Amino acid sequence: MDFKQLQYFIAVTDQMNFSKAAEKLHISQPSLSNAIKKLEHEVGSPLLERNTRNLQLTEAGELLYERAKVILKNMEVLKIEMDEVIVHGTSEITIGAMESIKHWLPKVISEYKKGYPQMMIHLVDILGSKRVKKSLKSYKTHLIITNQIMNDEELEVKSLYEERLVAVLPLNHPLAEKDKLTIGDLSDEPFIIGTEGFQTRRDILDAFDKAEKNINIQFEIERFETAVSLVRENLGITILPENYLKGPTAKTIVQKEIDCPNLRRNVYVVYLKNRHLPVAIRQLLTDIVQFFEH
Repeated sequence: MDFKQLQYFIAVTDQMNFSKAAEKLHISQPSLSNAIKKLEHEVGSPLLERNTRNLQLTEAGELLYERAKVILKNMEVLKIEMDEVIVHGTSEITIGAMESIKHWLPKVISEYKKGYPQMMIHLVDILGSKRVKKSLKSYKTHLIITNQIMNDEELEVKSLYEERLVAVLPLNHPLAEKDKLTIGDLSDEPFIIGTEGFQTRRDILDAFDKAEKNINIQFEIERFETAVSLVRENLGITILPENYLKGPTAKTIVQKEIDCPNLRRNVYVVYLKNRHLPVAIRQLLTDIVQFFEH
């Protein structure tokens, strides 16, 4: 029994059709049939029940299918990890990131690159808890910086910092005159909010619900940049993390503190517990955590 045989068997089982599986594997159907027969001979039991209409797994076939998927997945993971170890300090790291880290992550990377100048760093947008989990578990990213609350035994979660969520208003908005706002002040305003699946959206809706105030949602967005653009054009107001608003963005809008203790969020760095991270990648993880410890 070898890995190619297991790949062939999984393909046939997934398709439940020799012709479609052969096409997907780019081999002839007779070659695929012979490979499965040879596998059954080595196992000592039929794996598939064949009839004129369809295929069906035997009990032995069901067992082999489940185990084979794990074996092949582990081999894929091993290949990825070995490649990373072999190339060590000249490898690549992929970080999933959200918009509000733009003010501090470049500072961490700048120091890190002094020790690992050849490291190629990929920064990709990973938004929403489902995408965070999928990206890490499929080995698409090494680390993800997120405010999503992760309850998953396969993931290691380290808290980095807490930040306020603040109201964002057009420069000439009447509420800009007030020192501090309440949820009630915002309830009648046209509101810009993140789409379903975003933790910040849940936090905002929860704050309005606890204050027993309605929220007048007029726009749903995926990026804070879009929300700020809409606010700037007097199309509504929004609530965003205060760290996102640092820098040039702050001069184009008004931000106001909200008298609501629930409007805060935590930011985490998340990675896969059992994934081997080479020294160069573990160092960047350490640098990120220590940046906030100091």
